[in-house]
Amino acid sequence: MKWALIGYGGMGHWHVNKLSTMREIEIAGIYDILPERRREAEEKGLRAYDSLEELLADRDVELVTIATPNDFHKPIAIQAMRAGKHVISEKPVALSSDELQAMIDASREYGRVFSVHQNRRWDEDFLVMKRIYDENRLGRVFNIESRVHGSRGVPGDWRNRRLKGGGMILDWGVHMLDQLLLMVDQPVVSTFCAVSHVTNDEVDDGFKAIITFGNGLTAQVEVGTSNFINLPRWYMQGENGTAIINDWDLNGKIVKVFDWEKRDAVPVVTAAGLTKTMAPRTPETIREEPLPEVTSDVRDYYRNIIRAVRGEEKQLVTHAQMLRVMKLMEALNASAEENRVIYTRI
Repeated sequence: MKWALIGYGGMGHWHVNKLSTMREIEIAGIYDILPERRREAEEKGLRAYDSLEELLADRDVELVTIATPNDFHKPIAIQAMRAGKHVISEKPVALSSDELQAMIDASREYGRVFSVHQNRRWDEDFLVMKRIYDENRLGRVFNIESRVHGSRGVPGDWRNRRLKGGGMILDWGVHMLDQLLLMVDQPVVSTFCAVSHVTNDEVDDGFKAIITFGNGLTAQVEVGTSNFINLPRWYMQGENGTAIINDWDLNGKIVKVFDWEKRDAVPVVTAAGLTKTMAPRTPETIREEPLPEVTSDVRDYYRNIIRAVRGEEKQLVTHAQMLRVMKLMEALNASAEENRVIYTRI
């Protein structure tokens, strides 16, 4: 399938590099509004279209990926679908659920496949945790914590501008919420969110959200850009054990109860007293297990889109899923702005 890229920035380069290894894709070329990026593409042997209109007029191109700043996704996507192209948009796919609905409506009107590049569904740390959850390895799970931490603030590009769709809820929340909703097959009934402005006043440079699902499971989703000591990437609690993944290198473990009947513990003595409640279990009552192993290939996202275009299978990233994530991000923003719990059913 012939494919072209719109927006040859950081993620645009990533798409070109990744797709150049796929036999299913032929790269037709790129378009970027900046002449220096078009020259760079040509120096690498790629065709650089002189305009967006020239790219969209190329009848050989069936599929395009939009990797521009977020505020351009909607008009370019609709224009491309009107021109007969199937469209993948980088995330966040739009600045609001109303914008996203207009893009979905256009895909139906013009009969084109339309999707958002939720590439972090293929992150192995997420897939490991999802397997632990799906296989009920911890018993009934009652809490999931998902975090990403950095220490450099918000990058000084469109990510620090509100009108460009910047901020960490849109930039990283879109991935983490998508992962969470894919893992927990329950409606969201409430959320509370607080945002930080340590290094940026215009957009959130971090956030902490508590999300409650219909079955009572709670999830903590946190993004920080001023963390010089990172907390675990994942932390999952179940009735029979706990699982932790510390980082993207998959350093972690599972600890499970082996003997529920033996509950006695040796009290822990602190400087100002003792506690039996917080004393650890004795070693013979618990066991440690390694994390399950998973492998993934993010190029499977594109393989699925190609098969969806050919009518061979359904999209993995559906319109309903895209809308659900967008509406949950809107609920988080509303909660932060109004400083209250948002009760909903998403």
